Amino acid sequence: MPAAGLHAVDSHAHVFVRGLPLAPQRRHAPDYDAPLADYLALLDAHGVSHAVLVQPSFLGTDNSFLLAALRAAPGRLRGVVVVDPRTDARALRALAAAGVCGLRLNLVGLPLPDLALPEWQRLLAEVRALDWHVELHRPAHDLALAAQPVLDAGCRLVVDHFGLPGSTGLSDWLLRAAASGRTWVKLSAAYRNWSAGSAPAEAPAAAARLLQAFGPERLVWGSDWPHTQHRDVADYASTHAALAAWVPDPAARQRILADTPTELFHFHTGDHHAPV
Repeated sequence: MPAAGLHAVDSHAHVFVRGLPLAPQRRHAPDYDAPLADYLALLDAHGVSHAVLVQPSFLGTDNSFLLAALRAAPGRLRGVVVVDPRTDARALRALAAAGVCGLRLNLVGLPLPDLALPEWQRLLAEVRALDWHVELHRPAHDLALAAQPVLDAGCRLVVDHFGLPGSTGLSDWLLRAAASGRTWVKLSAAYRNWSAGSAPAEAPAAAARLLQAFGPERLVWGSDWPHTQHRDVADYASTHAALAAWVPDPAARQRILADTPTELFHFHTGDHHAPV
């Protein structure tokens, strides 16, 4: 059941401002701000009580801006961070105490790390001990190569943005992974997979297949605000409304919005937020 005061969770959004230190290896660098105050105002305007902030790729392992956002809205927000695999257990416990609930592997356009190496195995063991999840961003065509080691390490796996099916379609491995009971998928950012013209047909069809495989107990919704590199085709209102087209059944949709993310992202009974 949802925590008291929790009625909808946005499971994927980013906050940042210009001038933050950028990662040396990055796909892009936004020339605009996405401040926390603007994001919280959007949540309030759309009746979304809670949210999960995800470390953007261009900030690398410097999670300080995300952590400041968690401190600014305690209880309402959770965080997913990017860390160096050598990060020690004490630092990870401090992140958990600050509201972090997951580790992100953003591997789009990057070589796959060797998760069998001792430093990665130790990190994954710490993630498992903290009951965090590992959030994976990787295209469907080789998703299994990055995802299976996460499951083999005993961790919860959360797959970004429909599993990035693109032109190849949903990953067969992903659909089979539903049977593990430890894999979740984010229904988010259809525009990262399909053009504006094809998304109205492709995204609901993909969501239906994922819903059949995973059930609403293993699906969550995210706005992907501020829609980096796709601000010309998306805004918060359209991404919020899209879930009704993807999941027409109100009961399943409410489970995806509230019940499932409550458990997955460690929202608790005390995490009450009174709408502004």
